[in-house]
Amino acid sequence: MTTDVLITGTGLFAGRIALDIAATATEPVSVVIAGRNLDRLHWLQTAGNARAAMFGTPATFRAHRIDLMEEGASDRLLSELKPRIVVQAASIQTSSVISDKGSRWTQLVAEGGLSATAVFQALISSRMAAAITRLCPGTPLINCSFPDVVNGMITAMGHDVLCGTGNVAILSNVFRGAPGRPGGTLRVLAHYQCLMPWRQPAADRTGPAPRVFADDTEIPDPFETFADCKLTPEPAIEISGASGVTLILALAARKEWAGHVPGPNGLPGGYPVKVSQDGAMALDLPNTVTEQEAIAWNDAFEHKGGLTVSGGRAQYNGRLAELLRAKGFAHADGFDVADLETVCTGMLDLRDRLMSETA
Repeated sequence: MTTDVLITGTGLFAGRIALDIAATATEPVSVVIAGRNLDRLHWLQTAGNARAAMFGTPATFRAHRIDLMEEGASDRLLSELKPRIVVQAASIQTSSVISDKGSRWTQLVAEGGLSATAVFQALISSRMAAAITRLCPGTPLINCSFPDVVNGMITAMGHDVLCGTGNVAILSNVFRGAPGRPGGTLRVLAHYQCLMPWRQPAADRTGPAPRVFADDTEIPDPFETFADCKLTPEPAIEISGASGVTLILALAARKEWAGHVPGPNGLPGGYPVKVSQDGAMALDLPNTVTEQEAIAWNDAFEHKGGLTVSGGRAQYNGRLAELLRAKGFAHADGFDVADLETVCTGMLDLRDRLMSETA
């Protein structure tokens, strides 16, 4: 049986992607959902096929049980299924960390930023990227796990990654759907750190704003222009997971596509992009912004506070670096991306210790 799209992971993010494919596909597409939670796999297969029947779409769904943390799991999946597109949505760090409270770990993430979880987010995705390099180079990889930062780690390891989903695409689609939005084509530059202000009431919004353009004209105050737009305190999966669906279906049908994605071709942050029929992705910036300017603007966020990657080395910066040093993390001063597996083990020890301590 053919596999057009392989979705790895069975969480809410993966489920949103699969079930929205079921509701919106216009051309035949075969989807396999892979993970270790058998009950969840069976449900997503059942619900996916039910929704396809409900909406009259030519999408089909199969479940494939595998523990993605097992040695060689990614290689076995690719060898057996030979997918045309891989959507990696599994992680050893749940997205609920942005809204959970009460432990020293969630306190560290809240104060130091989500890049505290970057090595967790990168683990399975980097293994899948390496397997693609070995077995089926050229297969598009969409990494859904913290792509603004992780995709740069993947490319620094010598592997290809097409892009991620969510983050910039949350804001771009929220703005596109806003009542009374400015006319013209909206293009948005946004790092994931730009999301937090939109979880607050309009009157309380401070912090980094995205750059928003109507055609080639930059909107001077996005907070004012889109004051009526507000995200939930929790992960906005209803938008973020769904944001990758039109891209995935376009790739499967070999059609052109335009939209917004984080981490295109391993770049930091999020951008407007275009995809050609052959699946190649390129930035689609306003004429008033150069590629160098857009990349530098996005890259500056993690230099101020977070995790940056340069020349094969990952570096913690700002408050996050200070907190990790204070907690005695052995790699607080940075690490070679080639040592990700070892670094992840150390970070897991730190997380387990801090999760047992009340904030």
